This record gives sequence, structure tokens and C-alpha cells, in this order.
Amino acid sequence: MRLRILTLVVVVSGALPCWCGAGVAGAQGTKLWTVSRYDEMERGTRNGVAIRNDGRIEAGPATVLLYETGGNYVWSVAADAAGNAFVGMGGTAAGGAVVMRVAPDGKATKVFEGKELGVQALRVGADGHVYAATSPDGKVYQLGTAAGNAVLVFDSATTEEKPKYLWDVVQAAGAVYAVGKGGDLYVAAGVPAVVYRVPAGGGKAEVAFKTVDQHIRCLLMGTDGMLWAGSDGSGVIYKFDTRTAGATPFAVYAAPKKEITALAMDNAGNVYAAGVGTRPAVGVQSPGLPPLPVTGAVGVTITFSQPGSANAATANTLIPEGSEIYRIAADGSPAKLVALKEDVVYALAYHDGSLLAATGNRGRVYRVDVAMPGRLTDVAHLEASQGTAFAAGAGGLLVGTSNSGKVFRLEDKASANATYTSEVFDALGYSQWGRVELLPVASELDLFVRSGNVESPLMGWSEWAPVSKQGTVTVPGGRFAQWKAVLRGNGMVQSVGLNYLQKNLAPIVDEVVVQPGARVAASVAQPQNQAVQVSFPATGANVQAFVPDTNAQPLTAQKDKTAVTVRWAAHDDNGDDLMFAVWYRGMGERNWRLLKDTISEKFLSFDSALLPDGRYEVRVVASDAPVHTDAETLTGERVSGEFVVDTTPPVPGVLTATLVPGVAAKIHATFTAKDATSPIGHAEYSVDAGPWQYLEPVGRVSDSLEERYDFVAAVPVLNATDQVTDAREHVIAVRVYDRYENMAAVKTVVR
Repeated sequence: MRLRILTLVVVVSGALPCWCGAGVAGAQGTKLWTVSRYDEMERGTRNGVAIRNDGRIEAGPATVLLYETGGNYVWSVAADAAGNAFVGMGGTAAGGAVVMRVAPDGKATKVFEGKELGVQALRVGADGHVYAATSPDGKVYQLGTAAGNAVLVFDSATTEEKPKYLWDVVQAAGAVYAVGKGGDLYVAAGVPAVVYRVPAGGGKAEVAFKTVDQHIRCLLMGTDGMLWAGSDGSGVIYKFDTRTAGATPFAVYAAPKKEITALAMDNAGNVYAAGVGTRPAVGVQSPGLPPLPVTGAVGVTITFSQPGSANAATANTLIPEGSEIYRIAADGSPAKLVALKEDVVYALAYHDGSLLAATGNRGRVYRVDVAMPGRLTDVAHLEASQGTAFAAGAGGLLVGTSNSGKVFRLEDKASANATYTSEVFDALGYSQWGRVELLPVASELDLFVRSGNVESPLMGWSEWAPVSKQGTVTVPGGRFAQWKAVLRGNGMVQSVGLNYLQKNLAPIVDEVVVQPGARVAASVAQPQNQAVQVSFPATGANVQAFVPDTNAQPLTAQKDKTAVTVRWAAHDDNGDDLMFAVWYRGMGERNWRLLKDTISEKFLSFDSALLPDGRYEVRVVASDAPVHTDAETLTGERVSGEFVVDTTPPVPGVLTATLVPGVAAKIHATFTAKDATSPIGHAEYSVDAGPWQYLEPVGRVSDSLEERYDFVAAVPVLNATDQVTDAREHVIAVRVYDRYENMAAVKTVVR
């Protein structure tokens, strides 16, 4: 048989799926990079900008750093009518309970210092005095003008319950209540959960009400004398009529969360509550909360159990269940407004017609849309991990923070320099930048674009170029781009899109492998018989591998000696869809011949009978013609290594066999086997239909197209049951295989 050497070629055409960043439209031609969703807007840089959770950006409130404590924790803030801010601080060791008074000019004066861990709550009462509640083993003080002038008004150690924590304190307005009840203080305690009433003007504290929860975490005094309380353990919101003697608490709402961290009320009497943590199922006891070590005055270490939100702020870790904000309408009906997956709400405030939430552990302040459940606006990113407290002050809302301990003022006016800069966009290739698409079209803002060829804008980018009202902008071509919006007045941005056209690059065929004796079904179904793994060869340590994709995983094929499978990896840096065609030629030939074109998969199986026996190679050519005009179409190709097609069995020569003289039951045999394409693999022999025995060629190594065999075989011993007419007659058979498992057999009779 004449040996032919051929080469196989594969042509690839098309593109990969879209690889671009947020909001990239189209897989070929002009593409559009769009930024319109909250998660996309959040990745940009903001200065005085608020981002709504539907992606709209607008001017946020001006934010001013009012006071920096130098410590880690600010647990509470308050403000008096004179414009002074009071800052309740704490730490992780005894003696951290400090209150600083910050004057409007920024001058800070210490007005309280206690032995407790921290000042958990600060309130300016209806009588104008500032009240501070401390924890643990807490006390309530009426503050004076200096650190030594504080007056103790409540001591938890003198009560029968002896609660470990004091969480909040409020004062009733005297003019609203019956004689003898005006100006009473109400103190929220934990472990156990109790609310105490401290009579106005002094006197022994009494229990206003108890619950079976672990803590009463927060209090809210309504203008109608109704006291609202939120618990930790069962997440219940209670209301208590302070005007009625012998009143008992009424559970208004059991939240899905276990801990109510904050309460607020609007002018219409709607109450808002924040809940965190997963509430245990009915009948299941709430698990123990993480301990907080507190060092006492005598060197004694005491362990207390505190709410999960307080522990999260101390440890600066997230509560995995997130938090929710609810509204209790004036008629008592509850509704969930928003759910935050990554934020813990520590404080709520209804200020200047808006509901605001201070959160951790990303230090964000949200404005909650009470008219549209689910909508909120990220109005400020504080330079701290947690926003822990609110207080309405002159000209704005004070925000206390922890990790690190600071006080900010969110002013009642929009930021004068509201600027938003998008994240850097990577077009993944040199591109020409086109028109900008802006929504809303008539917004009050100035829009700019810049471009570059390195990832950092600080390393040789173009200057900011203004975008015209028609959306046109002139910036140099490059791989990276960025836009900036400067908001004016009521300006806002809902969506910004930048059109761009990549320079077309030729597709690349990364690797081609050929596997004779394997077939892949069109559906790539798992074969039932023996499988063959068609995988790409491992690259050396100093060789850069081609771009990996899902096609690089092993491809399962069926073992089939009548088939050949070609597999390739290819990619297009423009993301264009690719189609493939496979060509072949014999080694030594010049012309390529088409096997198949318009292939969408990255493999091809074909019958080996299509090619005469011989050595071949294939070439894979990639073309992006499906997504480009003929004039713009580019191709890339790669040629495989050579492979062998061998479907013809070896040709055995004449088998000669004789009985060995003088030796009983021995046969001496010789023969020669030849193959036109591949070396002889191995041979076997059998005597009188007995088992097949492995046979080595003369020289023992089977590595040539022609091998000679010379061997002696034993004759099987006859059994009594064998039906033999002539015991001296024997049949010897030989099977010869080439390297590709093609087989030929020959036999002869020996007498």
C-alpha cells in the first residue's frame, strides 16, 4: 500500500459571548457601556452625592466633620437649644464613660466622666437638662456644666432586678401629663428587660413594666404621652400609656427580627422601627449572645450578655442576617419598608420630612422613602465603620460614629460641590469613543469624559473633555475610559452610556489536537462504552498558556477506531462570535482540502475512511465574518501536529510450522508480518484453539513496519474427552496487530 502524508486544517469564524463590564451592550460593531444600576453607581467615587437604590444619583446633604474624639466608640449624641452637641463615648475597659460638650465654635469640654464602660444614651429632657445613661451596671446622671457636677438620678444597683445594662432614657414633657407625672424619666434596661419610671424631681424608681425578653433596647416618647419600647430577644415593639395609672404594656408588633435597635416617629404619628438578627422560632429559646468582657474597678473581670447589634459594633463584624425597617401606622397596622442585606441599623431619625437610618458596618446613612416601600437612598458614606446615633441639631442632623469615634453633621442643605466620578471602564482593546447617552436628558449638570491606555487615570490619561448637550465628546482613542458628573441645583443622573467601537482584531486559534480512534457525538452525550479524553497538552513552566475558557476542559469521546476527532481552542479579543472550518493535507503535499466548514462547536469528528492511510496534519482558521463585512473580516489559524490514519491491517507472510524432531509435543513456526503505515504492535498465537499466547518478534522489540517471528510452541495435552481422529494433526493460528489495533490472522496445519 502506498503511504500518503497529509495535513489537516481547521478554519474558525465568529466570536465569544460578551465579556465587557457593567451594562455593555452588543457583541460586535458599536457597543454601549452603560452605568445605570445601584451596584454600578456604587463602584464610582462620590463627593456630596446621594445614590438611590434604583441607580439615580443626586446631590446629597453637605457633610461636615464636627468633632473627632480620638477614640473608637461614640455611642450616643444629643443637642441642646443653644446649639451645643453632647457626645457620649465609651471603650472596652472601665472608665471609658465620658461625655464631651462641643460648642458651635467646635470647642470641646468634658462634662462627665464615669467608671462605667460607656455612655449608652444621651437625651436633652423637656426640662432642658442633659441625661446620660451608662452601662454596664448602669446609672443615669443629670449632667452639669463640668465633669464633677453630674447628679445621680438612677442607680440600677438599688433596684430589686439589678439589671446589667441601661440602653436608653427619655423624659416626659410635664405640661402633657397629670399632676405628679410631668417630667418623669423612663429608663430602658436589659438582663432582665425592664422599663423604670424615675419620678420628676427625684424619688425612688419604680418598675413601669417588665417583659420576658432579654433587653429593652430603645425608647420613644410620643407627644401624646405614649411611650414606645423595642425589645431584644423576641423583637417586640410595645407601647405604654404613661398618663394612665396602672397601665400595662401592649405588644403592637412582633418583628421578624429578634432585636429592635431604634425607634422614630413622624409628625403624623407613624412610628418607625429597625430590626436586626434572626428571631428564633416559636417555642425555641433564643441562643446565648456573645459575651463582652468588662474590667471592673477592683481588677475583677465580669462577663455580660449584650445584644447582637452592640456586639457587632464592638467587634466591627457584620450581623449576617442584615436588618429591616418597619412602619407602625397611626392606626396600629405594621408594614415592612426596606430590607438591608449588608447593613445593621443602629439609629433612626425623622428629620426635615425624611426618615434617616445610620448603619454599620460600612458607615452609611440611608434616606428611606416612606411612601414607596423598598426604595432608599444612600445619602452619606461616613469615615467610620458604624453610624451609631442621631440627634437633631441647629442646621442639620448630628451623626455619631464608631470605629472610629467621630461626630458629623448632615446639613439641611444640599452639597455645593456634588461630584460623581464613575469607575474606570476597560474596553479590553483599543477603541474609538463615540457619543454619550444621558438620562434624564434635561438634567442640570456638567458631564465630562476622559480616556487612556493604562488602568490608572493618574498615569498619562487625557484631560477631562466636556460633553455637549447633544452628547458629543472628543477624547483620544484608547482602552480605558471614565466619566464625571458635576451636579447643579436639582440635577440628577439616572443612566450614562458611552458608545465605543473596538478596533477589530483577528481571532486566535490557541491550540489544536487530533485524536485518532475517537468519536464525539454531536450532542456530546456521555458515552456508554469505553471513553477517550481529548484534552490539550500541558504547557511548560516557561511557556505562556493560551487564554483558558470552558472549552479547555476534557472532552469525552467514544473509542472508535473508524473515526478521528479534531479539537481546538480559539478566542477573539473583540468578543466576536466564531465559526470554524477544518482542512487537511497529507504530509509533503502543498494543497489543503476542506473537510467541513461553518462549524459552531470547537471540535469535529469524522470517519477515518475519508482519508487514505497515511500521515496528515490539520489547520484551524478562525474568521469573524459572521459579525463583520467582507472588507473588515479577519482570520486566524493554527496547524496541528502530524497524525496517522491507519485503517488497514498488517499483511502476514506465509506461516510455516513443523513438529520438532525428537521432541514430544513441540511445534517450530516462522512467519513475517508487514504493515504499510504503522509499526507492527504485537502478535499472538494459539495451538489447537487453545488460549492466545503473547508472541515477541526476533529481536524482541516490536518497532518496525516489518517484523519476523521464529518460535516454538507447546502442543496441548489431550484429554480423555477430546474427540480426536488423528492425534498427530495440529492447527496453529497467528494474529498480528499494528500500532492502531488493526489485525490480520493466518493459520496452518501441522502433521
